[in-house]
Amino acid sequence: MRLTEMNYSDAQPVDGYGPGFFRIGGVVRQGAVLTGAEGTSAWGGYEDAAPLLALAGRVDVLFIGTGAEVAHIPSALRAALEGQEIGVEVMSSPSACRTYNVLLSEGRRIALAVLPV
Repeated sequence: MRLTEMNYSDAQPVDGYGPGFFRIGGVVRQGAVLTGAEGTSAWGGYEDAAPLLALAGRVDVLFIGTGAEVAHIPSALRAALEGQEIGVEVMSSPSACRTYNVLLSEGRRIALAVLPV
């Protein structure tokens, strides 16, 4: 078996998660989180659209983790993001974290907004 070392550029990978928290770049963050090349910060959830919209022109795809299960995001939020030409991929938070890490290792222009499981 051949192992490949993963290298991350500017952004930090999601190292782990659990009930109510995410560990990103070795730092535990409580609650919902937004992370990407711009850094990691608390996120206020679906009602906190401003930091997501600020990603316009900086990311191609935003992964939104909806918690333990896949759920629809508010249609107004999706429309606002897509109106700024930000691709939106919605999935459960565990799936969003895994997908984010893989694409981050490929050097893609992505960000992750996740609700805790």
